[in-house]
Amino acid sequence: MRKLVVLAGFCGLLALSVVPVSSATRTEGFSCHPVEGGAICRDFIVERMGPLDTGIVCGSGAGAFDIFDEFVDNQTRTFWVDENDKLTKFTDHDVYSFGQWSNPLTGDVVPYTQHNVQTIVWAVPGDDSTATQTVTGENIYRLPTGKFVLQAVGMQVFNIDQSVLFSSHGPNAFVDAFFENDPHAFDQICAALGA
Repeated sequence: MRKLVVLAGFCGLLALSVVPVSSATRTEGFSCHPVEGGAICRDFIVERMGPLDTGIVCGSGAGAFDIFDEFVDNQTRTFWVDENDKLTKFTDHDVYSFGQWSNPLTGDVVPYTQHNVQTIVWAVPGDDSTATQTVTGENIYRLPTGKFVLQAVGMQVFNIDQSVLFSSHGPNAFVDAFFENDPHAFDQICAALGA
């Protein structure tokens, strides 16, 4: 599922399976620099995933299908640690150079773009129970004609258990579906994929 709205906890984020692919603009790497009171570490990775089942089902009965996701995510991540090597802040800036949802039964696809920034702040360094996560950005799905069929834009703030503390959004199908229980949040993309 898109990182824009439904995110695993910080441990899950670091446990992602990453398959490096080439990047024309930057090489992957990790570096740390000491600063007063701790250190700042940065890395850049390219994550290629999919096709993966999103768990989103379109249609019903014999015509039902799961939407599959495939993407290439260029991630620039920054970690702030205190003098005891405890995390105080983390940011992940994602730029998707390729993304598409598909119907595996028909081969129909809808491409998307995604640009977002995830920030996690620990009120008590290293104590996950005190962490809050803020996600800002956009995730746009559109047909080759340019017509929008799904949008997720705005800002959400979560506790580490993924309960929403605050949501300021324009159209955001993920918030509508998973936090406001809107059964029609994905209707337009399901129609575009053949439901």
